[in-house]
Amino acid sequence: MSQAPRTRDTASAAHDRVYRRLRTRIMHGDMSPGQALTLRGIGKQYDVSMTPAREAVRRLVAEGALTLSQSGRVSTPELSNERIEELAALRALIEVELATRALPRAHLALIERLQSINSSVAEAVAHRDAVSYIRTNLEFHRTLYLRAQAPAMLAMAETVWLQMGPTMRALYGRLRRTEPPRYHRLIIAALRAGDEPSLRLAVRSDVTQGLRMLAS
Repeated sequence: MSQAPRTRDTASAAHDRVYRRLRTRIMHGDMSPGQALTLRGIGKQYDVSMTPAREAVRRLVAEGALTLSQSGRVSTPELSNERIEELAALRALIEVELATRALPRAHLALIERLQSINSSVAEAVAHRDAVSYIRTNLEFHRTLYLRAQAPAMLAMAETVWLQMGPTMRALYGRLRRTEPPRYHRLIIAALRAGDEPSLRLAVRSDVTQGLRMLAS
């Protein structure tokens, strides 16, 4: 009697593990736009059967992190210029609002944490490490937005980040960064000053400038 539920729990845990690891890789730009995946390859990589691999892919397709063609081909998204512009506009709307809500709770400890993360961003840039750059850049934003205490809005922002991960990887290669984003410093300065208009402008500029360059 107890064997079937235990088996289902094991399968659920396997599917969730694969889903989370794949999701993280996609969000952090560890895959290129249009990169193909197979259920067999996913199963082999994460040491699971086809069923957990299929369930993980199904969830990621639903979130827009992967695309599924009519022929059954699974791949990371290749975003059109129109789609990039749309997602950039979404980032501007959602993330500016999150930052604004976080401002009243932006105490010194948060500002110091953001400065520390920004040092990690600088290290990733110095080492030309695209995945570390994207990961630490998103950590910077997530750390600030958690103070907004708006979990539904943050979840929406993360869905946009997820859809854009491979595109951000391509953007990083095009920009050939040699220093961390200057708008991070402006965000920190605005938080320290309690300056809402400057914060809104710095966040909007930070989340849209590179994407608009990619779409141009």
